[in-house]
Amino acid sequence: MRQNGGIPPVGDLGGSLVLPPNTGMWVKIALAAAGVIALLVVANILRAIYTDWLWFDKLGFLDVFLTALWARVWLFFAGAVLFGVMAAISFTLARRHARGESVLALPPETIQWLDRFLLLSMVLGAILLSVVFGVAAASRWDLVLRLLNSASFGTSDPVFSKDIGFFVFTLPVLELIRGWFLGAVIVLLISTAAIYFIHSSIRGVRFQLTPWMRGHLAVLGTLVFLGVAADHFIDRYNLLFSDSGAVFGATYADVNARMLALLFLTAIAAASGVLLLATLLPTLQGARGNRLIMGAVGLWVVAAVGVGNLYPSFVQRFTVEPNEFSLEEPYIARNIELTRAAFGLGRIREETFPVQEELPVEALFRNPETMNNLRLWDPRPLRDTYNQEQFLRLYYAFRDVDVDRYTIDGEYRQVLIGARELHPENLPEEAQRWVNQRLQYTHGYGAAASPVTEFTPEGRPLFFAKDIPPDPDGAIIITQPEIYYGEHSLDFVIVKSLTDELDYEPDEGPPIYKNYEGEGGITISSFLRRVAYAWQFTDINILVSSQITSESRIQYRRTVQERIGQVAPFLMLDRDPYLVVDEGRLLWIQDAYTVSDHYPYSTPYRDSFNYIRNSVKVVVDAFHGTLDFYISDPDDPVIQTYRDIFPTLFKPLEEMPDSLVLHLRYPEDFFSIQAEIYLQYHMQDPNQFFNKADQWDVPEEQFLGDTRSVKPYYVIMKLPLPEEESPEAEFVLILPFTPWPTADKPRMVAWLAARMDGDAYGDLVAFTFPRGAQIDGPNQVEARIDQDFVIKQKFALLCSGEAICIRGNLLVIPIEQSILYVEPLYLQSSAVRFPELKQVILATSKRVVMESTLELAVAALVGDRLPTGTGEQPADGPASTAKQLRQIEEVLSDLKDGFTSLEDALDQLRKLIEEEQQ
Repeated sequence: MRQNGGIPPVGDLGGSLVLPPNTGMWVKIALAAAGVIALLVVANILRAIYTDWLWFDKLGFLDVFLTALWARVWLFFAGAVLFGVMAAISFTLARRHARGESVLALPPETIQWLDRFLLLSMVLGAILLSVVFGVAAASRWDLVLRLLNSASFGTSDPVFSKDIGFFVFTLPVLELIRGWFLGAVIVLLISTAAIYFIHSSIRGVRFQLTPWMRGHLAVLGTLVFLGVAADHFIDRYNLLFSDSGAVFGATYADVNARMLALLFLTAIAAASGVLLLATLLPTLQGARGNRLIMGAVGLWVVAAVGVGNLYPSFVQRFTVEPNEFSLEEPYIARNIELTRAAFGLGRIREETFPVQEELPVEALFRNPETMNNLRLWDPRPLRDTYNQEQFLRLYYAFRDVDVDRYTIDGEYRQVLIGARELHPENLPEEAQRWVNQRLQYTHGYGAAASPVTEFTPEGRPLFFAKDIPPDPDGAIIITQPEIYYGEHSLDFVIVKSLTDELDYEPDEGPPIYKNYEGEGGITISSFLRRVAYAWQFTDINILVSSQITSESRIQYRRTVQERIGQVAPFLMLDRDPYLVVDEGRLLWIQDAYTVSDHYPYSTPYRDSFNYIRNSVKVVVDAFHGTLDFYISDPDDPVIQTYRDIFPTLFKPLEEMPDSLVLHLRYPEDFFSIQAEIYLQYHMQDPNQFFNKADQWDVPEEQFLGDTRSVKPYYVIMKLPLPEEESPEAEFVLILPFTPWPTADKPRMVAWLAARMDGDAYGDLVAFTFPRGAQIDGPNQVEARIDQDFVIKQKFALLCSGEAICIRGNLLVIPIEQSILYVEPLYLQSSAVRFPELKQVILATSKRVVMESTLELAVAALVGDRLPTGTGEQPADGPASTAKQLRQIEEVLSDLKDGFTSLEDALDQLRKLIEEEQQ
């Protein structure tokens, strides 16, 4: 009996199960809490949209944001509504036919309460699942926009004769639809079966399939099998990305066995779905219908195992493997052709390099641009040196040093340059306060730049730009040194507040303060904006600080790559943006790539993408934070597609200022990827490729105490092209090659060069050595250095006590028809990372020398050979004769020995005096 309107007990005995008291109240509380959480989630989404709207609008890319936003919104609602309708129909039908009389000894009120609770759970579950499937659809908004704006590649695949654009743009959307639909119907099938089971449990009856249940689940099962059939059909196209044959792509077994098997499985899956649907017929009810369901599922399983797996494996084992090359030859040729196209290897021009065994002395004097730009300073040791010599204040540091070229006093020079960025985390702990970190210490200051070759007698770099404030008499003038956006601008700052910003601290006098006068940042001009950003950064100080005014601006997403990635997440970014000084301003240039993993027959790079183009150059202003996206490869169909999607985002490269074009580099990452693919794909003959008869490798070197693969490096040199009788020195990126594997065959066989000056930008040239030529590779030269008796003695003297010897990059420098090897040696204390350049190692095919300066090393390398037939020697080349330099060296050596003997005598005299005093 109920008392006071409470929930009645379960059953009619005192020991019966009783529902907890106030259950209804707790359900309401739970629903209210869920509602509050949902509101907070929605509010957070709206907050993110609002702040992103402000951020994109400030940059002038609001159209980009709205295009992506509306695509996400429409796809979310399309996915959520479609799944919601499917779930509503299925769940409603299941509920209607699963309800019935309960056989449990439960009061009617309890049954009614449980029924309502189940209904609420079904509704909430359907809503939650709809949101999940809506989000899944919206997350691939870029695929849909790419399909709607897809460009043609102008090339067809060799199997289906479809334009490559079908695989790059259309196939990913088909896979998206297939995966979404198959996932949705499987979830519906499981959820619907769960609803039937739970209703049976509530009613207290044994669960069994009624004709209606079987029919309902059969319809859902049919949809599952139709999704599987579509999956098999689409998988035919994915055979062009198969890795089961001799090469990547559809090979003999794929085309002649797996293709047919997938068509057969498509028909079987569709037939299985029809068989499931046939169980709706009255004549196929009961046990016959159950057997038919089992038969339909079993038919597909047997076909998938027998036809889908065993048959192709049988063809591969007993047909292909005994005759592999003869059957796979046309497919190998396809793989070679399309891989080379996908990675842009077709742009590589191949030339023979008729190498001379010995480097002629005259060649050194005919190439002063190369000799004056031999890179003796490596970026990593130089960064450590900058951080000791040019950081100037505790809160500054150099995160990176980049290679570039500048015209200095009319001379083309290779330069290393690094930004002096703000590192507020280096402040003393007592200075780690909100006002300091967010309002006062807001920016880095200036840069350091030095030539790659020169160094002082102490082993320090010479500087083209240095100091705070920037040296006004430097070779590179910086007039706007503040760095608000860089590689280490990690946290948000607020500028134009009532707290003056620290600009810099001079050597003498008080610190210099100033307020930001640029265009970067979002104005916090309203209470709503302060609330939004306080929420975004979970920082209440933004809301309550009296130092913030309506003119204050919040700057965030200040790192170069985060900034670009937020605007264009569809671009893959090079690992290293580099700093450029342009008309006194500091700018960052970021190389960006379009990539795809759906280029037919193209071998993927390290199991990742199999198509890449360096299609975009992004310029980021270090002071204002502005972004400019320039299309550097307008022939790329992928960037053509994105240009149609975002017409206001991209500019043609012709609109880039000429002063910036002079600093465009062929990116090292892109070059490394192409070079790695080229190691195999320089072989264009299928037979040679199949046998790996001429596979190359990247050589190894000793660098900073470790053995590692040689990385590409920039040099200024004259490329020995046969059509250019008097070539100009140019900035190129090069990498030598050795036979594979390098450990067994360390000699050099070729080198690859990327050009980047003027109209030659993007041209690639591969110089191969004549077969049989014994050209030392970097590893062999390293071994010769280690084995040289004189150098070993110098190493023993230099690398003793607390001094650590650091061997820099071994550079292979082609000079006319010869090879010069260059390696710097740094000394560093074991206590402080402050490397100094102390020795220069030069080598040719016959000699290896190490001296304290480049001039002395050249003199030692030349020996007594004097240049002949070169006319007047240039003043900036190795002008002193070898004999004169060797005489100077001998005198210096004698003086050094004399000073050593004098020091020994003084030490002995000091000891005698001390003994006499004792």
